[in-house]
Amino acid sequence: MDWIQKDLEYIWHPCSQMKDYEELKPIIIKEGKGVYLYDIYGKEYIDIVSSWWCNLLGHCNDKINQNIKNQLDKLEHTIFANFSHEPAIMLCEKLINIIPKGLKKFNFSDNGSASVECALKMSFQYHYQTGNPKKTRFMALTEGYHGETIGALSVGTLDLYAKIYKPMLMDTIRVTAPDCYRCSYGKCRDCCNCECFENVEKALEKYADETCAFIVEPLLQGSAGMRIYPALYLKKLRNACTKYNVHLIVDEIATGFGRTGKMFACDHAGITPDIMCISKGLTGGYLPMAITITTQEIYDAFYDDYNKGKAFMHSHTYSGNPIACSAALAVQDILENEHIIEKSQPKAKYLNSKINEALLQHKNVGEIRHIGLINAIELVKNKNTKEGFDSELRMGYQIYKRALQYGLLLRPLGNVLYFNPPLIINEDEIDKSVDRCVKAINDILPF
Repeated sequence: MDWIQKDLEYIWHPCSQMKDYEELKPIIIKEGKGVYLYDIYGKEYIDIVSSWWCNLLGHCNDKINQNIKNQLDKLEHTIFANFSHEPAIMLCEKLINIIPKGLKKFNFSDNGSASVECALKMSFQYHYQTGNPKKTRFMALTEGYHGETIGALSVGTLDLYAKIYKPMLMDTIRVTAPDCYRCSYGKCRDCCNCECFENVEKALEKYADETCAFIVEPLLQGSAGMRIYPALYLKKLRNACTKYNVHLIVDEIATGFGRTGKMFACDHAGITPDIMCISKGLTGGYLPMAITITTQEIYDAFYDDYNKGKAFMHSHTYSGNPIACSAALAVQDILENEHIIEKSQPKAKYLNSKINEALLQHKNVGEIRHIGLINAIELVKNKNTKEGFDSELRMGYQIYKRALQYGLLLRPLGNVLYFNPPLIINEDEIDKSVDRCVKAINDILPF
């Protein structure tokens, strides 16, 4: 059977211009193990982007596999309204010990965008039910990304995803995001007092009375090109939201479970949000599941007699799916018992040093920024002016295609190439990945 032809006949792939597939045919993956994927022809690819950032502990992890197999013979799914099950309860007991202190209540959904929708509705309804009906809008950073359902798109500001849908979207208050590589204040990421935070202060001064919540990707704006900003910014944001009675919603979907070197990005700043969204690495990339976690105070605003109409009438068919919960339980056991995040620290330093050594002096590499094992290589036309390549050149995409030839899955974000590997990657795999990346870059942009 011609799998490639069958794929093209039936499947409309996500985040793709399908006309590109005329040249670069879909790669049909047959199996995976650890950091490697293998196609139907036996060719290997190092999955350096963790299959859209969710594959936390490698493909086909034996312990996660076994936990899922054990659960399959007990219970595959049940309605989660008025019913519950052991894996969901056990998972909450595990998570309560690692999430920021003060977060206590877990609302399950089935993907990151749904988790964000839940958080927005939760904040909106809370203010409505606590005497602040004028608070109907949301505030977010420019270049942010929070998912692709209508509410999530409304608080995301990347035109690539949202521009065409603007007539459908909520009127979000947009605040200029920190851009440490091209800082308009002439500062640097490690030597500033987050002067750019004045943009948030001005917006809250003006709009706090009508704002439900400020939603943010903590420390790392992923789809904007892995933009990294200081923990101090997040501390200031927490304090400002408290001052103005605006909820702080932290989107830890991409940053949670060790991606930034700590369990959550919030931990770098030592802050507790009012609402936190988690997904992706939650199940190790095995099954779709997300959780919106909030405080007792917010929960209590919905707790009343049914006829008062205060219940949170938000539901998903697959909320709290027991098989997904079992995968997530295995992830937590592995992280805790095998000290995965602690062991990733020296590997993070090693990876960054290898990339710097190989590429920092390249004439078209403007900045190499990193947090945890995440490394972003920003390609520029001119290092001195920091001018990027024209988007029509699709420079990152050209390098991505070449990297595939060398067996490296290096999906770009515009002119930014990034490494976001499974936490279990070893030094030999790091060496191979960097070598293949350097070859691909030098083929398209000779040193």
